[in-house]
Amino acid sequence: MPSGFISLDEAIRQSREQVINNHKTYINASLAMMIGLLNFDKQFTGAAGIEVWDSEGNRYLDFLGAYGALNLGHNHPRVLAALEQVKEMPNLLQASLATMSGALAKNLAAITPGKLQRSFFGNSGAEAVEGALKLARAATGRKGLVYCNNSFHGKTLGALSVTGREKYQKAFLPLLPGLAAVPFGDLDALEKQLKGSEAAAFIVEPVQGEGGIILPPEDYLAGAKQICTKYGTLLIVDEVQTGLGRTGEMFACQHFGVTPDILCLAKSLGGGVMPIGVYITTDEIWKRAYGSMDKAALHTSTFGGNTLAAAAAIATLEVLYEENLPERARESGSYLLAGLRRLKEKYPLVKDIRGLGLMTGIEFSQPEGKVLKVNLGLVNKISEEYLGSMVAGELLNKHRIITAYTLNNPNVIRLEPPLMVTREQIDTLLKALEGILVAHKGFFSVAASSVKTIFHSLNKK
Repeated sequence: MPSGFISLDEAIRQSREQVINNHKTYINASLAMMIGLLNFDKQFTGAAGIEVWDSEGNRYLDFLGAYGALNLGHNHPRVLAALEQVKEMPNLLQASLATMSGALAKNLAAITPGKLQRSFFGNSGAEAVEGALKLARAATGRKGLVYCNNSFHGKTLGALSVTGREKYQKAFLPLLPGLAAVPFGDLDALEKQLKGSEAAAFIVEPVQGEGGIILPPEDYLAGAKQICTKYGTLLIVDEVQTGLGRTGEMFACQHFGVTPDILCLAKSLGGGVMPIGVYITTDEIWKRAYGSMDKAALHTSTFGGNTLAAAAAIATLEVLYEENLPERARESGSYLLAGLRRLKEKYPLVKDIRGLGLMTGIEFSQPEGKVLKVNLGLVNKISEEYLGSMVAGELLNKHRIITAYTLNNPNVIRLEPPLMVTREQIDTLLKALEGILVAHKGFFSVAASSVKTIFHSLNKK
C-alpha cells in the first residue's frame, strides 16, 4: 500500500483526534473548525434506534435524526437483514432490468396518493429534485420554474436554483434562467406569477424544513394545486424531509388532501442505511417527457435503483406499515408539541413552537443590538446568527441529546427523532430543555456559556 494509506481495520480503530485531523487536512477545514467550536466533533462509534454512543462510552439520544433521514432510527435490523438477503445478487448491471427497483417502483405506486405511478431512482434528495425539474420541462415544453422564498431543495445546481436563500446561491451565479420566487403560503402571489409567465413547474415543500419548520395556511397546498392546473403548470411537492411518516401521515401532502403531479422522496427511503432518492409521477406526464424509445435514456443514473438501495427501501416501507410508524409519529408529535408549548408559556427565551408530527421547530428570541463585545469575529457571528446552535451545544455537551439548527433560520433548532421515540425519551428532552431555560434566563446567559465552550475548544485544538 502507498505510504500513509489507512486500511479499513485501521480506519475503524482511529482516535477522535485522528478523525478531526483527517477532516481538517483532507476534507473541509472550515467546517471541521465550526463543528469543533461547540464541541460537536465527538467521535460516535455505535448506534441503534434513537441511541448512539461515543468513543468514551457515553450514551446520547438522537433527536436530530440526520435531518429526517432516520425515521426508522439507526441500523434498523430489518433493513440490515434486507441487505444480507440480496448480497449475492448483482448490485449494478445496466444491461438488464433490475429486479429490486421494479418491485420498489410497484410498491411506491401502491402507497402514493392519486395516479402517481412511474418512478425514477437516484441517490439523494437533490438528485430527485433535479430529475423532477427536468421532467417538468420535458413534459410541458416550458422553461420557467417557480419556487418559494425561504425554501430548501438541495445544493446541486438545479436544486440550488430553486432554493430560496441567497447565501447558498451567491457564489454560484448565474443559476438556471427563467426562475421566480414567491412568498410561501401566498396564493395571490403564486397566481400572479403563474398568470404572467409560462412556468413548467411550481416546486414547494408541504412544511418548510430548513426554513425553520414553517407550516403553510391550511388551504395553501390545495389552492396551489388548483392554480397550477388552471395555468398548465405542474405541481412538484418536495417530500424529501416530510415524507414516509415524519409528519403523522405517510406523506405530508395527505394532511391537505393534495396529490401532486410529481412527488420527490429521499432521506428515510433508504432506512437510514442506503442512499436513495426518487421522484414519482403519473403515467401521462412520464409519457409526455420520456414516452418513446428515442427519449427513454435522456435522464439516467448509474447507481440509481441499485439492488442494495432498492432492497433497503422495500424493507423500510414494510417496517413503516408493520410498526404503524406514521400514527406513532402523530401521537408522539402531539405529546412533544404540548410539552414544548408549556415551556414557551414559562420562558421568554422561547419565541415560538411549530411542528407537524415529529417534525418540530423551537425558535428562540434574539436580543436587539450588539450581542457580545468579544474581539473574535467567529464568536460574534455564532452569537448573533446561531442561537440555535448554542442551545444545541448545551443539549449535546451537558445533556447528551443531539439536535441542530435549521439552515435557513439558525435561531431555530429542529427536533426530528426516529419515529419510534418513546414518551420517556421525549420527557428526557423536555427536562433537559427546561434545565437550560432555568439556568439561562436570557440570550446573554446562553451566549456566555457557549463562549466558554468556544474558548476552551480553541485553546484545546
